[in-house]
Amino acid sequence: MNKILINLLILFFLITNQSISEENIMILKLKDGDVKIELFEDVAPNHVKRIKELANSGKYDNVVFHRVIDGFMAQTGDVKFGNSASADFDLGRAGMGGSDLPDLQQEFNSLPHERGTLSMARSSDPNSANSQFFICFKAAPFLDRQYTVFGKVLDGMENVDKIKRGDENNNGSVKDPDKIISFKSL
Repeated sequence: MNKILINLLILFFLITNQSISEENIMILKLKDGDVKIELFEDVAPNHVKRIKELANSGKYDNVVFHRVIDGFMAQTGDVKFGNSASADFDLGRAGMGGSDLPDLQQEFNSLPHERGTLSMARSSDPNSANSQFFICFKAAPFLDRQYTVFGKVLDGMENVDKIKRGDENNNGSVKDPDKIISFKSL
């Protein structure tokens, strides 16, 4: 009996402590501290490739969290209109742009939208995700299999929780929004 129990404990340890590839770890720097994120290349390879490409080229640096809804999510990633350090910055249009790259085909998967999930924002067209993404403050199962989950916060969710909230009466639009300081691979 003890041998079976030991083998079960070893199996449990191996399953729950799978190593995470460092190439799929990103650091999101916010005003209140760093957020360590794991990207899920196995379920959303094209979305992960896009996020890495934009992040590692500095496109997300200084981009604002233009839509933040308490108890739901914080949205960012408008690299066209949402870069607060750019001469083209337009808070009134933040959230309406993307990158110069083509939109992505959806990669909907079975991963749930739970606290700390990163998922791609899109229009009503399932194949319209480009550069914008959101981080869930709590579970949002109504989004499951309708938006592409591509990552999860591993550490630093308390820093995400401190992102300035938007106006509830204006779909979460934020005046004087917080921004991404930098977003890079580990």
